Amino acid sequence: MSILNIITILVVLTAILGYLNARFLKLPDTIGVMVTAIVFSILILVVNSIFPEPFVFVKELVTKINFTEVLLDGFLSIFLFAGALQTDGDSLKTMRGPVLLFATVGVLVSALLIGAMMFVGFELLNFKIPFIHCLLFGALISPTDPIAVLGILKKARISKSLEIKIVGESLFNDGMGIVIFLTVFHVAQLGGGKITSIDISLLFVEEIGGGILLGLSLGYLAHFLMGSINNPQIEVLITLAVVLGGYWLANQLNFSGALAMAIAGLMVGHKGFHTNDISEATENYVDRFWELLELFFSTILFLLIGLQLIIIPFNLQYLLAGVLTIPIVLLARYVSVFFPLYVFEKSLTLALQEGLIMTWGGLRGGISIALVLALEPDMSRELLLTVCYIIVAFSIIIQGLTVGRLAKKYRNI
Repeated sequence: MSILNIITILVVLTAILGYLNARFLKLPDTIGVMVTAIVFSILILVVNSIFPEPFVFVKELVTKINFTEVLLDGFLSIFLFAGALQTDGDSLKTMRGPVLLFATVGVLVSALLIGAMMFVGFELLNFKIPFIHCLLFGALISPTDPIAVLGILKKARISKSLEIKIVGESLFNDGMGIVIFLTVFHVAQLGGGKITSIDISLLFVEEIGGGILLGLSLGYLAHFLMGSINNPQIEVLITLAVVLGGYWLANQLNFSGALAMAIAGLMVGHKGFHTNDISEATENYVDRFWELLELFFSTILFLLIGLQLIIIPFNLQYLLAGVLTIPIVLLARYVSVFFPLYVFEKSLTLALQEGLIMTWGGLRGGISIALVLALEPDMSRELLLTVCYIIVAFSIIIQGLTVGRLAKKYRNI
């Protein structure tokens, strides 16, 4: 099956499921596509014993798509740049303290807590899972994915400060989570005695420092090129080239492409950065293009997440472990956001109740699925894949559809 055929099938299937959701379910676009894709996957599995041909075709389609490569080497750059482009840079600057803690210390604390609690939990369930594998899972499940929830939060009319914290955290914790995951992954591959603290520190400096510098460079480059002409169509192509080319360059240099894209998007979208060099018509043109691109790729992403159900191993013990891990992930999330809120409670007049919304609104999504699929078979991959999928499905469907009600309850904070 050619790549063109795969893309065609995905686009057609996304359009069909998107229509069914808009016509009947009326759920938010991304969540609706994922729900209908899960239902579609379940139907395929049910009729497999009667009509095996459709199952073989769909399973072949899903297995041929490298979800990890599609997201981490393709979609992620678009999501982060588009999200940063639409973020209010001035508001983010005001909240830079808590956002920085959420995206760094918060992710690290969450990863450690989840790893430790899961290690104990797996022992109680008679799963002999090495601690390093539990820590790997903690790293891959800690980054939040706001794609599905941002529209719901905006409709709930939450305060601007809370919205900017959720958006700002999501822009940067993906990069931090990936760096932590890669570090633990290397330790698991090489063994604890073959990698030193100096090696780990150098990896962090290379990934994070390099990503920041590359993002700044890409932002200035885009600003210079876009400011030197007055052609909205070409300027859109410039932003697209900066994203795709810059992300590819980051991967070649072993820099954090996620951080680079977030920083470049913030710089291109910041009104004060480009002053009068870029016309208002170009700004609107660029914004509309990236909004459409984000919607297109996010719906396909959530379709792929739903279809992953077809390749998930069905094991009752694995399913039980996944259900029992949900409160562990939520507890770790609450602890990780409470500390930054407590630190900045007085200086920025933050409300500790925001921790409840940030906990329930901290959805897990495609990044977690992509990272768990990148695990090697001897890293407890089958068990962790099932557990991860259950958490992601619960997070997107249950939390995503109810966080709006919780946000309305605390609308004034």
